Amino acid sequence: MIFANPEFWVALGFVAIIGIFIWQGVPQMVGAMLDARAAAIKAELEEARRLREEAAVLLSSYRAKAGAAEKEAAAILADAKAEADRLTAETHEQLRVQLERRTQMAHERIGQAEAQAMAEIRGTAADAATAAAERLIAARLDPSRASALIEQSIKDLTAKLN
Repeated sequence: MIFANPEFWVALGFVAIIGIFIWQGVPQMVGAMLDARAAAIKAELEEARRLREEAAVLLSSYRAKAGAAEKEAAAILADAKAEADRLTAETHEQLRVQLERRTQMAHERIGQAEAQAMAEIRGTAADAATAAAERLIAARLDPSRASALIEQSIKDLTAKLN
């Protein structure tokens, strides 16, 4: 009756399979496979640790480079600002000098125009005075007096020539 019980046959089959596994060395194979898998996992962990250290070194290097680049960018920006300030000051100075030069030229032109206007006024005044004197002389000079003046001028001329 024990042979008619299905649990008996299942238990007997299970023991037989376990026996065959042990006889064929399956536990050693499973152990070797697990050891190989453990070694592979350990190697992968070592590789991951090494890569993490390399990544940390690279990150540190890149952070240092980024810091240096920021400092260089700040220096370039400061230099550019200083250059812009210098150029602004230089341009203001050039404009001031140019404005002073143009103001001076304008004053000179005004002075020349004043001098020219004064010369024209003097010339016109001299022409008017000459015309007035001519009219006065013509009105007051009689022929006898004119002859005396001519003779006196001739005498003065001979004295001046000698």
